[in-house]
Amino acid sequence: MLLEIQRKLFARSDRVKSIDFHPTEPWLLTGLYNGSAQIYNHETGALLKTFEVAEVPVRCVRFIPRKSWFVAGSDDFQLRVFNYNTHEKVAAFEAHPDYIRCLTVHPTASVLLTGSDDMTIKAWDWDRNWKCVQVFEGHTHFIMNLSFNPKDTNTFASACLDRTVKIWNLTSGTANFSLEAHEKGGVNFVDFYPGPDKPYLLTAGDDKTVRVWDYLSKSCVATMEGHTALVSFAVFHHALPIIVSGSEDGTVKIWNSGTYRLENTLSYALERAWCVALRKGANDVAVGFDEGLVVIKMGRDEPTFSMDPTGKLIYTRNTSVLTSNLATEKDDEAPDGARVALAPRELGSTEVFPTSIIHSPNGRFVTVVGDGEYIIYTALAWRNKAFGQGGSFAWATDSNTYAVLETKTKIRMFRNFKDKSGGPLKGAGGWAVEGLHGGPLLAARAHGFVIFWDWETGAIVRRIEVEAKNVFWSGTGNLVAIVSDDGTYVLKFDRALYDEHVESVGGAENVGDEGVEDAWDVVAELGEQIKTGKWIGDCFIYTTAGNRLGYLVGSQTNVVTHFDTPMYLLGYIPAHNRIYLADKDMNVAGYALALSVVEYQTAVLRGDTAAASEILPTVPKDQRNRVARFLESQGQRELALSVTTDPDHKFDLSLALDDLDGALEIARQVVGPEGESKWKAIGDRALSVWRFDLARECFEASGDLGALMLLYLATGERDKLAGLAEAAQAKGQNNLAFACLLQLGDARACVEMLLRTDRVSEAALFARTYLPSAVPRIVALWRAELETKGRKKLAASIASPDDNSDLFEEGWEAALAREEELYGPPQTTVNGDAH
Repeated sequence: MLLEIQRKLFARSDRVKSIDFHPTEPWLLTGLYNGSAQIYNHETGALLKTFEVAEVPVRCVRFIPRKSWFVAGSDDFQLRVFNYNTHEKVAAFEAHPDYIRCLTVHPTASVLLTGSDDMTIKAWDWDRNWKCVQVFEGHTHFIMNLSFNPKDTNTFASACLDRTVKIWNLTSGTANFSLEAHEKGGVNFVDFYPGPDKPYLLTAGDDKTVRVWDYLSKSCVATMEGHTALVSFAVFHHALPIIVSGSEDGTVKIWNSGTYRLENTLSYALERAWCVALRKGANDVAVGFDEGLVVIKMGRDEPTFSMDPTGKLIYTRNTSVLTSNLATEKDDEAPDGARVALAPRELGSTEVFPTSIIHSPNGRFVTVVGDGEYIIYTALAWRNKAFGQGGSFAWATDSNTYAVLETKTKIRMFRNFKDKSGGPLKGAGGWAVEGLHGGPLLAARAHGFVIFWDWETGAIVRRIEVEAKNVFWSGTGNLVAIVSDDGTYVLKFDRALYDEHVESVGGAENVGDEGVEDAWDVVAELGEQIKTGKWIGDCFIYTTAGNRLGYLVGSQTNVVTHFDTPMYLLGYIPAHNRIYLADKDMNVAGYALALSVVEYQTAVLRGDTAAASEILPTVPKDQRNRVARFLESQGQRELALSVTTDPDHKFDLSLALDDLDGALEIARQVVGPEGESKWKAIGDRALSVWRFDLARECFEASGDLGALMLLYLATGERDKLAGLAEAAQAKGQNNLAFACLLQLGDARACVEMLLRTDRVSEAALFARTYLPSAVPRIVALWRAELETKGRKKLAASIASPDDNSDLFEEGWEAALAREEELYGPPQTTVNGDAH
């Protein structure tokens, strides 16, 4: 079994005696021999929190996420509970009269179990103030491990140094039965098989073995030998067909849970291995050692699946093969993203652990690749058609020809399931191939480049210098997407140009090692990495590493939706007008994308207006706005205006096309702040095209007094400007009202406005320049204001013409003469107000 193993976290610490993953947060909890507990972020490797639990070793820790707690058992006989968010100690009590070796938390009930060196197991109910609700007796040595049965959480198993494993019921203090698990030593660990199909237990013992038991028949199914010291733990992986064991010999071993064969041995030079934790919903495994901890990711998160063009889906769960037909699912009316209720049936099984599944183009055959082998099955009956050595596989478009990567440097081609005669592929060999990809041409990825060969002649069609991760060919055979870490490149292949070149050089054998560059053109470049992709004609649908679903037509990208978690593209079913995706657990969801939309966009990009006009009536009404946005991006605003049904989009297009009457019609139908913004936008546009009457109407409708002032000034409308000043005062826009009065030359009204708004000092300075007769009264008001604020010295220093100061005399007489010339003789009252 070729499992990819990636180390995610490596941290040195004091001896780790217990370890646990948080089910939802990226946290890892460790219990240490030095008496503390620590929480790591296993994604970043950062140590987040440290809790000083006890002065003696902490041998067991577990999260209780529904309460935001973790619980710890230690050698001072105490059970302690902490809130991991607030660091508060929730509870602490003596649970046993001896060391607490192990504990486990019930999956749903408010119960946890503790096992101790006092040879008893106790059940504690935290909803009943940590009352001991049951004591389980019967073991004759230290209790080493406890595990609930996932098939029946009312039962659990215990592992003990008395060499037995006992099965218990929560409601009874005596065991249901015992297994003499290891004759030559104690039992250190017990774990239930997580699947529904096997009544199996896993045990790890002092006799250096791992054993699998059928607890119904009480018989030993398998014994795994390989460790050179006592085995501390052994667990079934919940998602992969493996068993993970760790020993005091310092190694972690990976076993095949189907064949019980040793697959891999891992050593991290951290001395003895003590404890293990599996992360739910992921392939992460954490192991605690004498000198620290390690978190590894095993296998891939991506599911293994393939869907043919008709909607027949085949996927695997470990080595079991299941099938479902999405074409029969009636989810046309389902909202986007809603889960599709699949009705899977078991198709069979495969002899290898699959890393990829590939349908032949006609859907008749399915190839499973894994463990360095490939097997071709018939899609309907799941019968073995062909098999052999191979780490990668690729179908040609005729479904009768395929290529296999036997070794890193050897590619073999087959036709009709027989070795194809002829020499090797030109230019192959001498460099390591990382993967093969099928389609109109055979593609091989290598370090630093991707190379395309002709299926018939084996000649090089093109060598492209790019660090490719995947290659996707369109069904039409002239477009290919090459995915790299830096981005995705879409190229167009012209077969006719290639054939002309081959003819001109006297045959395919004379084509150079770089192929025919002129037969290839770059159509588009996407600046993001694509994870999965499919072609629908000339439309490329894809999901990205940033959890986004989109599609590409020509050089134009369109976003369909975003995801919270990674999704993987299954394919497109035209009859449903839907794209189907699945998550890593093969939960399938659909998203609407009308085929007519794709066909219309393709016709527009090709410049085929006649075809586009014929397709447009078939585009669903709920997709018209998407089409209109696409047309706008292509510079076809007039056509977009005729297509869109979105009033806001239609308004924006009308403004861009200077169709102000059309925009005005839309604005009259909108009320509130949104309507005001539309009137304002039309007014601004009307000014730019010299339609002053329309601009005035729009600014009045939007209440944009500032724009109206500028408009009235430009057109010289004094009466309108005077009315605007009154309207601005009524709205409290005093600065605008003052500006209007100033433009009208009404100095007296300006002064009175400054006084009404408590701007006396500014009024005095303004009057000194524009209305000298009002200065004495305003200065007096200014002095009075300062005196009331306790600033008498400053008030006394302010001069006034009434002071008969020589400094003001000459200038004052000239200012009064100028005022009388402009406004007439000084008045004592104006509208009853003194001046």
